[in-house]
Amino acid sequence: MKITGFNRLHLTTLAAASLLVACGGGSNDPTPTSLRGKLIDTPKVLATLTVAQIDAATASSGLQPLSGTAKCDVKVVDLNYNTVGVDGELTNASGVMLVPAGTCSTAAALVAYAKGTDVQKPRTLANPADSETFLLAAMYAAQGYAVVATDYLGFAKSAYPYHPYLHADSEASVVIDGIRAARNAASGVGASLSGKVMVTGYSQGGHSSMAAHRAIERDNATEINLVAGAHLAGPYNLSGSTKVPAAIAGVQFFVPYMVTSYQKVYKNIYTSAGTVFKAPYDGYIESLLPSPTLTYTTLVTSGKLPGGLGETPNQARDAMFQTAFTTDVQTNSNNPFYLAAKKNDLLGWSPKSKLLLCGGAGDPTVPPAIHQAVMKADFDSRNLSNVSTVDVDASVRAVFGPGGKAPTDPTSAAFATYYGSYHGTYEPPFCHVAARATFDQVK
Repeated sequence: MKITGFNRLHLTTLAAASLLVACGGGSNDPTPTSLRGKLIDTPKVLATLTVAQIDAATASSGLQPLSGTAKCDVKVVDLNYNTVGVDGELTNASGVMLVPAGTCSTAAALVAYAKGTDVQKPRTLANPADSETFLLAAMYAAQGYAVVATDYLGFAKSAYPYHPYLHADSEASVVIDGIRAARNAASGVGASLSGKVMVTGYSQGGHSSMAAHRAIERDNATEINLVAGAHLAGPYNLSGSTKVPAAIAGVQFFVPYMVTSYQKVYKNIYTSAGTVFKAPYDGYIESLLPSPTLTYTTLVTSGKLPGGLGETPNQARDAMFQTAFTTDVQTNSNNPFYLAAKKNDLLGWSPKSKLLLCGGAGDPTVPPAIHQAVMKADFDSRNLSNVSTVDVDASVRAVFGPGGKAPTDPTSAAFATYYGSYHGTYEPPFCHVAARATFDQVK
């Protein structure tokens, strides 16, 4: 089976293993709940994907053995809605709603989805041609689920001045307000919702969806009937990941994103960018991500970020970060970056609804040994029977590994292709299969 065309996180560099770090913070939430999720623009149906179109695309890409054949046409609807920023201030976010249509008229459960790390500021999921949007359409909406997926703060139509990358509270807010927006939009776009809600997300989105899961059960249980969450390849143990000495694939994207986001949220990570970043990066890094024009590839090929051909993740990290900063983060338990990450760990809470963790043991970008295993052990310490885990590594190896095995020669092209594509391309569809199976039990 060959799966292509679903890679939003394909990186130009490769890691042998290790660390992913991300962010979080707090909110005073002065914006009235009645304004949150309120539609700013009248939602428009941008396109209707027919069963035949969906099946043709999943067949040609190789996704169909995982997605199944489509049962429903899917309306692609744009959303622009009120939400709140990191201090609870009123702002907006955009996104997409995917509505089962055609012969599918039964009231649908609503899946709220959070996307993976994005570096392209103009990108919106309200685009029928977007690969991540199509994956959601094929895996969920064409099977009878309604879907709402946020673009996050600072992307697409959002007027927020920056993206609070992996900031748990604002991630939760923008997902929850997306649920409200979808409910507000439903009648106008022909959607019939059952009232049941599930949350899911991949990579950064796994952190976002778990943050939303926690917040809904803590603060919004009477408003939102959350029946399950499936959190896929997410960085849940952020503070722990900062202590890992080896750099991950994409260190030059994810860690600067996080550092500069934390600085904007907490304002205490550094006194000047030059204390963290080496020249020339210190001169522009604070306004680089997300970019209005550059992609993962062109950020590197333009020289804006390190990580050219043959450069290891450790080399990319060392070219960019001041050694004193890297050392202090790894060794000092009072380092402000470490403490900011700790504020956004997702450890220490107990879900009431069904919860799935999914990842692949070979993932070099968000290693399950650092995140998923630690998260599961934390849940297990409270004897929670509603939490399950799935490791999709065997499926990834069987489909994409040469001879059904993971390549072992780090100098080979096969090794670079396999591990460079693992997190962004190979792993997601298998985890979405596991997520949908979980949701099918409670829909």
